[in-house]
Amino acid sequence: MTVMIHSILQEAGPAVRRARSIARLLAPLDEIASHSASLVANHEARFESGGEAYVLPRYLFIGPQGGDAPIRVGLFAALHGDEPEGAHAVVRFVQFLESHPEIARGYSLSIYPVCNPTGFEDNTRHSRRKKDLNREFWKNSAEPEVRLLQAEIVSRSFHGMISLHTDDTSQGFYGIVRGATLTRHLIEPALAAAESFLPRDERPTIDGFAARNGIILDCYQGILSAPPKVRPRPFEIILETPKASPAYSKECAFVAALQSILIEYRKFIAYAPNL
Repeated sequence: MTVMIHSILQEAGPAVRRARSIARLLAPLDEIASHSASLVANHEARFESGGEAYVLPRYLFIGPQGGDAPIRVGLFAALHGDEPEGAHAVVRFVQFLESHPEIARGYSLSIYPVCNPTGFEDNTRHSRRKKDLNREFWKNSAEPEVRLLQAEIVSRSFHGMISLHTDDTSQGFYGIVRGATLTRHLIEPALAAAESFLPRDERPTIDGFAARNGIILDCYQGILSAPPKVRPRPFEIILETPKASPAYSKECAFVAALQSILIEYRKFIAYAPNL
């Protein structure tokens, strides 16, 4: 499957790296949605910042039917506006799924490629209101982006949540796991898949947290996550790619890791009734 990932990214060509235009970034997704039986675009979630109107873009990818109720997974990127790698990788991943829908069999994927639109435009970590949105969740935040995302998370009742980030202090790919116990069984294959494109961060301490084999079990308060009291807990995975690596390698690593998570979780769901 690694060959397939290489193929689809090569066919699509290198990602555009000009001015931070959200419309340009999302144009490939909107083009797919205009004719796809699997992808639906939704640009109705709106908010204002500094008197300007913005959209929190949302997409829904429905994979081929794979059993009873679909497995609901949320995919989030560019919560920090100066981390565009995740957003570009999401576009590549949807292109990959459109060509290889079997990867998403049994899934309903809610996709949020630009969670911080003003920061993405400005190439800043914070939103234009000077807030680190990834410290605002479930704290009665007044930030409109956070409120919109929280409403999505509550209404979708995800079985799993995956966030894509970039670390400018790391030279390797790593992951942070939270939520359901099985999450630890999903992250190792994901990191192994990403290692086809980027080295793993093997340091014992990453971003101030204890780590083992590129896996962290703790994180900052207020990050994007399921509501604190929701039960059962969904699996929650944060994938981090090193800032300094080539864009192509980062996108390939993200796509490989995402593909691995979908495959491994579907295996778990299929096996669970026999436990």
